[in-house]
Amino acid sequence: MSNIIENLYGFLKTTGFVYITWENGVMLVIAMVLLYLAIVKQFEPLLLIPIGFGALIANIPLANLMAAPHGNEIGGLFWYIYHGVKLEIFPPLIFLGVGAMTDFGPLIAAPRTLLLGAAAQFGIFATLIGATLLGFSSKEAASIGIIGGADGPTAIFTTVKLAPHLLGPIAVAAYSYMALVPLIQPPIMRLLTTKKERLIIMKELRPVSKREKILFPILVTIFCSMLVPVAASLIAMLMFGNLIREVGIVERIVKTAQNELINIITIFLGLSVGITMDKTFIDLKTLGIIVLGVLAFAFATAAGVLLARFMNLFTKDKVNPLIGSAGVSAVPMAARVSHTVGQEENPQNYLLMHAMGPNVAGVIGTAIAAGVLISILK
Repeated sequence: MSNIIENLYGFLKTTGFVYITWENGVMLVIAMVLLYLAIVKQFEPLLLIPIGFGALIANIPLANLMAAPHGNEIGGLFWYIYHGVKLEIFPPLIFLGVGAMTDFGPLIAAPRTLLLGAAAQFGIFATLIGATLLGFSSKEAASIGIIGGADGPTAIFTTVKLAPHLLGPIAVAAYSYMALVPLIQPPIMRLLTTKKERLIIMKELRPVSKREKILFPILVTIFCSMLVPVAASLIAMLMFGNLIREVGIVERIVKTAQNELINIITIFLGLSVGITMDKTFIDLKTLGIIVLGVLAFAFATAAGVLLARFMNLFTKDKVNPLIGSAGVSAVPMAARVSHTVGQEENPQNYLLMHAMGPNVAGVIGTAIAAGVLISILK
């Protein structure tokens, strides 16, 4: 009988139930909340489901999925997958797929909307200052500030370089707030504009030639990569994806970039982020990041709207300030929000294509802003 009890006790010691802590329990609840938001509320489900599930298994004692190899022993599954993030492989590959799905025509047709995409980056630098004042280091503050760009892959890319210990909370905040753009932006847009401004009907965009669409990614790659070489991998892959889309002669690889490749990388990227969310996630810094993240979005939205209003003081062809909010790079959600708010004022006003100009400009702008911060602080 004693042998049976000893064997049962020995088995019990090999299970995770014996070693679970209250921190693990809290993190398991947080993982469940992320899965709930993704599955039930459909907040960025493509990424929050892998992130939530990664956080779930990261907090199961003795699983050792992130174990590093020792001697002749092999490492844990996620130790290898995580190197796609650590070695800066996954974010540029996500950008390849984004580029293959993006039409830069509205930006080419209305170059002035590039300024609106640039203005939205104010949220990054305003939050950086705020985070520094709250006691975060300059590298941590820069990583938190990038949340304001509303670009998950760029936030991950920047954080891995500057503050890898904050990868979990920053990635969760970035993707959660991207999903909440339809809730965060409209009140700010209405507060900062008049009804008359929201009723502005913009002129139809000019047609953009195929030659322009082909030359655009090539020229942007050269200029932006020369400007911020440290972000060249992001910019180059974004523009390469767009180039193969626009040439119109490599349909097979375009479809792969738009579908199979980006889907596979999204799974690995989400799981890699989730697996970093162990009990160290429970920290006052995490709460600070969550608060600063929403402020970053608010500042970015406000800056784009206010610059559009300022531009109208000097231009004959008026800009509907609502499209300024699309300068954050949550493509195409932010552009749709601009269009929706505009249609609430006038159902005949179609702002979607106009809003896509600053929206895609925001993708480029956030990558450049990240490159500048990394160059200065690395």
